[in-house]
Amino acid sequence: MAAASSSDSDACGAESNEANSKWLDAHYDPMANIHTFSACLAILSLQLVVGDLGPGGQQPCLKVLKGPLVMNESPLPALPAAAATFLMEQHEPRTPALALASGPCVYVYKNLRPYFKFSLPQLPPNPLEQDLWNQAKEGPILPLGCHAGPFPCRETAEEPLSIQSLRFLQLELSEMEAFVNQHKSNSIKRQTVITTMTTLKKNLADEDAVSCLVLGTENKELLVLDPEAFTILAKMSLPSVPVFLEVSGQFDVEFRLAAACRNGNIYILRRDSKHPKYCIELSAQPVGLIRVHKVLVVGSTQDSLHGFTHKGKKLWTVQMPAAILTMNLLEQHSRGLQAVMAGLANGEVRIYRDKALLNVIHTPDAVTSLCFGRYGREDNTLIMTTRGGGLIIKILKRTAVFVEGGSEVGPPPAQAMKLNVPRKTRLYVDQTLREREAGTAMHRAFQTDLYLLRLRAARAYLQALESSLSPLSATAREPLKLHAVVQGLGPTFKLTLHLQNTSTTRPVLGLLVCFLYNEALYSLPRPFFKVPLLVPGLNYPLETFVESLSNKGISDIIKVLVLREGQSAPLLSAHVNMPGSEGLAAA
Repeated sequence: MAAASSSDSDACGAESNEANSKWLDAHYDPMANIHTFSACLAILSLQLVVGDLGPGGQQPCLKVLKGPLVMNESPLPALPAAAATFLMEQHEPRTPALALASGPCVYVYKNLRPYFKFSLPQLPPNPLEQDLWNQAKEGPILPLGCHAGPFPCRETAEEPLSIQSLRFLQLELSEMEAFVNQHKSNSIKRQTVITTMTTLKKNLADEDAVSCLVLGTENKELLVLDPEAFTILAKMSLPSVPVFLEVSGQFDVEFRLAAACRNGNIYILRRDSKHPKYCIELSAQPVGLIRVHKVLVVGSTQDSLHGFTHKGKKLWTVQMPAAILTMNLLEQHSRGLQAVMAGLANGEVRIYRDKALLNVIHTPDAVTSLCFGRYGREDNTLIMTTRGGGLIIKILKRTAVFVEGGSEVGPPPAQAMKLNVPRKTRLYVDQTLREREAGTAMHRAFQTDLYLLRLRAARAYLQALESSLSPLSATAREPLKLHAVVQGLGPTFKLTLHLQNTSTTRPVLGLLVCFLYNEALYSLPRPFFKVPLLVPGLNYPLETFVESLSNKGISDIIKVLVLREGQSAPLLSAHVNMPGSEGLAAA
C-alpha cells in the first residue's frame, strides 16, 4: 500500500509539472541515433532535415524526418558543416530549396532531390611546393631531400601545403620514394573547405523573398553566392577562420554581416567592404552567435552570454550555471517574440530575452542541437538532439506566454509614478521668451567666445612650447618626460623628480637639472647637478631634499629646469607647488 501511494504521488507530481509547463512533450527517443549540432538542423516543407555526423564522426549522412520517423537517409562524402533553407527563384510554386555544406561543396536539393552541386574554387599552390614536385617529375631525387624540402615552406610560407604534400610528410622514410613515384605526375591542388553557412535576402526583406548563400571558408574568406546561377557575387577577407555567421539586411540594398572567428573575435562587415569595419574582442572563445533584433548575443566558453551592438559596444552579460553547448533563435511570430535558446551541459535549455530569463526546460541528457519553427501541423515546435544521440520534440502551448522573471505583464510600476516637477516660474518664462527672440544673437556671441577661448589656448600652448614650460619635451632629438613628487610634512621635504627617456632606441646623455627658488623661503643642498645616462623606456627617480626656512607657513613655487650642456634654453620644465610647512606652523 505504501508503494502504491508513493507511485500515485509521483504521478500526481508529474501531472502538476506538466500542467504548469509551457511545453507539451510530443516525442522522446533516446535511441534515435542522431548526432549533429544546431547549424545542421533545418525545417523544410514541414519535414526535419538533419546533417548527421554519424557515431564518432564516422559515416556522415543526410537524414529526412517526418514526425519522429526517419523517411530517407543518404550518405555524404564529408562531414556536414551547415544546413539552410532558402528560396532560389520567384517562379510559382515557391518551394524552398535545401543547401547543405559538406567539405568543399554545397549540395542544393529541390523537393529533397539533388539539384546542383557548387564547389569552392581551387586555391593557388605554394610556389616552393610546386617547384619541389616539378623537380620530382624531372628525375629521381633522394626521398630525404624531398622530405626536407617542404618543411621550410610549411613553417614560413603564407599559403599552406596541399593534401598531397601533407600526406607525404606523414610517411616513413622507407615509404616516401614509392609515394613520390606514384603521385609526381599529378598536378598540385589546394582546396579549402566550408566552415559555416547562412542566408542573406537578395533585394527584399519579405519572408518568402529570394535569398543568397553566405559561406565561410577555411582560408579566412566569406563568399556570397547568387541564388540562381551560383556564381560568387562578393568576396570578403577576415583575419581568422569564421565559425559562426549572422546576417541582416539585403544584399542589393544594405547589409551587415557578423562573423565569429577562431581567434576569439567577432568582425562586423558592411556592404562594399572587403575587410571588417568593426571588431569585438571577446575574453574567451565563442560557442554561439545569434542576432535578436539589433543585438548580437554571443555565448562564450566562460559559461556566459554577452549582448553587443553592431558597433561592438557591450550591453549586458549573463552568467550561466553550466557550460554552453549550443545556441539558437526562438521566434514566435504570433506574439512577435524573439529570444535566445541556450543548451547547457547540466541538461537545461534556458530561454532569454536580452538578459531576462523567460523559461527553463529540463532534459534527460545534455542538448547538443536546437531548432524551433513550424513542424508538421504545429507552428511552434522545439526539436532537440542530445549528446547520446536522442531526439526530443516539444510543442509550445498555444496559451503559453513568456514573462520576464515571473513579473506582471505590462509597463514597470515605476512608469506609473508621478514625478515632482516644479512649476514654471516667471523668471523661467521670461528667459524662454528672451531666448526665442534673441536666439541668433546669443548663438553668435557664444561662437565668438568659443573661438576666442580656442585662440587663447593655442597661444598659451605655443608660448609654453617656445619657452619649454611643458613637462614633455617638444623636440624629437631629446624625447623626455618629467614629473615631480613632494613628500613630507616639513620643515624638510623630499622632492623626487621622475625623468624618463621616451625614445625607443636612442639613449640621452649630457643633461643637467637646475632648481630656481626663493632663497629666503627654501634651501636646497644641490640646486644644480648632472643627470646620468638615460636608457630608453626606464624611469629614473632623482631625489633631493628641500628645507623650508620660513616659520610663517608661507609656501612658494620651485621651478625645475632640464638643460643640455652648452645650451641656455631649457629642454623642459616643471613648476612644483610646495606645500606649507606643518612642522614650523605647529611650533
